[in-house]
Amino acid sequence: MCHHDRVPWFGLHLNSFAYPNVSNADLFARASAVATAAEESGFDSIWVLDHLVQGGHAGLPHEPMPEAYAMLSALAARTTKVSVGTLVTAVTFRNPAHLAKLATTLDVISAGRAILGIGAAWYEPEHTGYGIPFPPIRERMDRLEETLQICKLMFTQERPSFEGKYYRIEEAINEPRPVRPGGPPILIGGTGEKRTLRLVARYADICNFPKHTRPDVIQHKFDVLRRYCDEEGRAFEDIVKSRKRTLVIAPSRLGAVRKGARQREAWNEPRSRYRGMVTQGSPKQIIQQVEADLAAGFDGVIFNITDDYDIDMVRLAGTTLRNHFG
Repeated sequence: MCHHDRVPWFGLHLNSFAYPNVSNADLFARASAVATAAEESGFDSIWVLDHLVQGGHAGLPHEPMPEAYAMLSALAARTTKVSVGTLVTAVTFRNPAHLAKLATTLDVISAGRAILGIGAAWYEPEHTGYGIPFPPIRERMDRLEETLQICKLMFTQERPSFEGKYYRIEEAINEPRPVRPGGPPILIGGTGEKRTLRLVARYADICNFPKHTRPDVIQHKFDVLRRYCDEEGRAFEDIVKSRKRTLVIAPSRLGAVRKGARQREAWNEPRSRYRGMVTQGSPKQIIQQVEADLAAGFDGVIFNITDDYDIDMVRLAGTTLRNHFG
């Protein structure tokens, strides 16, 4: 993770495990091949969704969705350099102390490469299906703040206690301790101006803007975050700014156009909205679009690649980014 005076960083988000012609028995082998190809070609981090059921743009409910921390731990064991994290953990799924233990264990397995990505959760159908309460957004944000407090305490103190409105811990022991001093960095996803960006200023090391964030509102969001940082007595520059994008890459411009047309049809999005969510084109075009994101103030981009089951596309993306940006 870096600031503007350093090399920009790029993550690969594994948001679909519906690999064509791959059985469940071979699913992890393919996921791990994707992750290792990403690491070898120059990506800095590997991310997975924290969902129980597939949904949204990433796929259909009947498609495979492995449990996030089990998958990440296995991928951490197959890689050596990339950071590993969730984009993002649903605060509703786990007791906060248990989550701190999971994130710490991932940090130990990866020898200090874990990142705790977290957010307020949004996909109500999986909560209904699994019998998990889905409270109103205000309560989910309150729970998110208490969870962040508990995780920070358990990363940094030997036997912390905490009593909040929703959660409590009492002399909670977290052994083994995190490998990384201070514990895994915390990424908070979202750009809500009332609560989310305030929590970023208070607790996060990294923020992540959704892929549909319009260019004309990015600077406004940064201004809001800057104001909250001032209130917290924290340097705005200390927070690593990242954004999510869908990457549609092909060796040629025409190939990318064809691939993009299929993707837009699958998403059923109007052209204007689709264009705002993707980085699309030949390697040269991709570089120009990423440069625009960096010029807007982002330190890094986390991409999901529409056809990441194709190892050659993962390598093309990684080498394109690394060869140009260093």
